[in-house]
Amino acid sequence: MKMNRRGLLGLFGAGAAGGYASAAMARQSPAVRFAHGVASGDPLSDRVILWTRITPPEGFVGPVMVQWRVLETVSETVVTSGHVQTGQDRDYTVKIDATGLKAGAEYRYQFFVGEVASPEGRTRTLAVNGVRPVNLAVVSCQLYPGGLFNAYEAIAALPELDAVVHLGDYIYEYGASASDYGMATGPMLNRIHEPAHEIISLSDYRIRHAQYKTDADLQSAHARAPFICVWDDHETANDAWIHGAENHQPETEGDFATRKATALQAYYEWMPIREAAAGQMREAINRSFHFGDLASLMMVETRLTGRTKALEYTSDLTAKEGPDGEPVLDIEAFAALRDDPSRAMMSSGQHSWLKNELAASKGTGRKWQVLGNQVVMARVAGPDVSRMMSAEQVAGLMAQIPEAYRDQFEQALFLFKMGLPFNLDAWDGYPADRERLYADFAEAGVKPIVLSGDSHAFWVNDLKDASGHRRAFELGTASVSSPSIADALGGFPLGQALMQANDEVVFCDQSAKGFVLLDLYEDRAEARLMAVSTIFAKPFETTVLARFNITPDEEISRL
Repeated sequence: MKMNRRGLLGLFGAGAAGGYASAAMARQSPAVRFAHGVASGDPLSDRVILWTRITPPEGFVGPVMVQWRVLETVSETVVTSGHVQTGQDRDYTVKIDATGLKAGAEYRYQFFVGEVASPEGRTRTLAVNGVRPVNLAVVSCQLYPGGLFNAYEAIAALPELDAVVHLGDYIYEYGASASDYGMATGPMLNRIHEPAHEIISLSDYRIRHAQYKTDADLQSAHARAPFICVWDDHETANDAWIHGAENHQPETEGDFATRKATALQAYYEWMPIREAAAGQMREAINRSFHFGDLASLMMVETRLTGRTKALEYTSDLTAKEGPDGEPVLDIEAFAALRDDPSRAMMSSGQHSWLKNELAASKGTGRKWQVLGNQVVMARVAGPDVSRMMSAEQVAGLMAQIPEAYRDQFEQALFLFKMGLPFNLDAWDGYPADRERLYADFAEAGVKPIVLSGDSHAFWVNDLKDASGHRRAFELGTASVSSPSIADALGGFPLGQALMQANDEVVFCDQSAKGFVLLDLYEDRAEARLMAVSTIFAKPFETTVLARFNITPDEEISRL
């Protein structure tokens, strides 16, 4: 489909207060704006989270009373309504858990401050029973300076959509200097990060969330359907783990636990996500959603509750004395380190929770169990290009690589000749914990569909355990706008090389940007990898890059 508009907010309309706000409240209310749109999220069968943010006039620091209402889709009948106060303590964000709704129903919702009305959003609750098809859009990795959020304009125009599943990297923490991530394109698009420095403080994280939510396309998608979100690393800092992050330097940026708590406070304020239950850690974002009798979606957390530090080739792949006395890489020692059973992506508690949720879903007769997971799960070795090309072809390839990346590419080619993993920050860096997860799948009696983000690439993978038994299928989504490895490698067909080098990789495209559409039916699941033609201009086109069919009897085929 061809897109030629900046956004689709006009479909939802600002609406008119129409006497809904009382005259007394109108007189008492400041002159506010709804500059960040509206959103809904975490739908259940009888409730859904509603979100907005009030922009008060400059210099105003007092509280603001906000009214909200939920209406039927085809009439002006108000189903439920109320009012809530917001203020500086939560950055003037508003979050309502609207209860008392019908299962499997569509609704409209809106906010008011005096006579000022927000845009109107659409949302829906989950069905309790029945096998109505489920339509999900899967997204991740939206770097504001990296490009336009055209994928969200395409999602907002979808005729059928139950929820948007966001797998993380909703914001990025980097600054706006010339060498910062995304700044090769940010100035050309007038999309420069605010604040201009790396975000660390609560104010920093709030400003960055606010900037991302000014994007009209993102607002359109949020107003179209509920989001079901989980963070990855950049909502705190790059390559985050339970006690630190690659992009956190304690000596200059303070205690990581403080930064993490700050980042999560802003995340919960600015995202349409249900607050943590009393007594539960905010980091424990794992939760389940059940779509009637057809499917269950389990969102897992793989960054801040159980993950140990990722390995790095530069520091963890050491050398030993070779047969001729010269140093050689100690591949065996590195393999032993990588296989260490103490290395984990998820806590033991989350493993138990997930196994129980999967078994319970299977026990109810639901056909599909879907995992909302952050990073690629498949076993993916880096491609040994020397086996795919002649020496002359490799030399020609190297000549095409931009000089800034040539040394890194040469180092990677050398390592990949030894069969080493393509990405140590993915599940490949934690093979023992992956085997524990596959054992959870087997004990629960399921072969789920695993959704993955983070890699900025499209994947369709056939997941197998160390014994070669199929345990799941994986669908990886490309980024909305974040650059991929292939973007830096000129015309090198990296996706095709990864397919040739790995039995588990059924399909891979490392260049396209877009999202995955997953449609679940009783007899099959259909995945469409949706690519936008550009992230640097409008209008643009959206096309189906590839389409795959998965059946409950473990068959996967390209359509």
